[in-house]
Amino acid sequence: MAEFTERYINPFTDYGFKRLFGEEPNKDLLLDFLNVLLKEEQGEIKDLTYLKSEHLGTSELDRKAIFDLYCENEKGEKFIVELQKTKQNFFKDRTVYYSTFPIREQAKRADWNYELKAVYTIAILDFVFDEDKNEPNKFRYDIKLTDTETKKVFYDKLTFIYLEMPKFNKTVDELETRFDKWLYVLRNLNRLDRVPEKLKERIFEKLFETAEIARFTPDQVRLYEDSLKYYRDLKNSLDTAREEGLLEGMEKGLLEGMEKGIEKGLEKGIEKEKLEVANNAIRMGLSTDDIVNLTGLSREAIEQLKTNEG
Repeated sequence: MAEFTERYINPFTDYGFKRLFGEEPNKDLLLDFLNVLLKEEQGEIKDLTYLKSEHLGTSELDRKAIFDLYCENEKGEKFIVELQKTKQNFFKDRTVYYSTFPIREQAKRADWNYELKAVYTIAILDFVFDEDKNEPNKFRYDIKLTDTETKKVFYDKLTFIYLEMPKFNKTVDELETRFDKWLYVLRNLNRLDRVPEKLKERIFEKLFETAEIARFTPDQVRLYEDSLKYYRDLKNSLDTAREEGLLEGMEKGLLEGMEKGIEKGLEKGIEKEKLEVANNAIRMGLSTDDIVNLTGLSREAIEQLKTNEG
């Protein structure tokens, strides 16, 4: 079995996320997480059924829709849970697009009256949207269709929840709610070497047992290794691109600064030379108009020089 420096899996790897939340024996972990996330508006979810994550639609485009997790509760409401490791162009568009599949599949062949069950799309993000960077303390975004004037919810059966995990920086001592505890575990699981006292609850103890790499079979270790390698390669590529972009920006800034400095220096030198010419012209008794034409300085500047000379 491979040697790992971490005791617990990284939940932001595909294998780690599916092991914690996407397997039938661990369905209670997902159930608890969703109940904590949605309890205020949803009430308690009693049960979940995993659905096919590959959406077998009618077109080739439909078949490309693959959800990380797709499930249904006892009331027929649908839940898409997405883990996004890296910033992606049009990710919000993607989540809206994904939500259309559980909406469309509710259509009935006979006398369907268009009544829909609620659809929830939950995105756990390992990045921050550019437009949210000026809100460092806000890491949860709950989106519904609302009226732009009254700000009241116009339609409550379509919900998008985005969790920007890099913004969640609470220490274990600062954890207050069960929601805090869930986010802390997701953010820090692979950095921990034991179960913190504040997390010694049945559900979290099961999560830590499920995530402990020493309990894996050789096949499970291999699958996790492959998933971890992909995650690290992806992160490394992004970090490299970011560093190269930063270096390029610094070089560009230095060059621009040097150019501006040289330009400013030349301007100062030319200005100084004009003043010296003007002072000499004043001593020679030239008129103000002649000095203005000679140096390009303003009449006010020439008059001030004359006053200083006097």
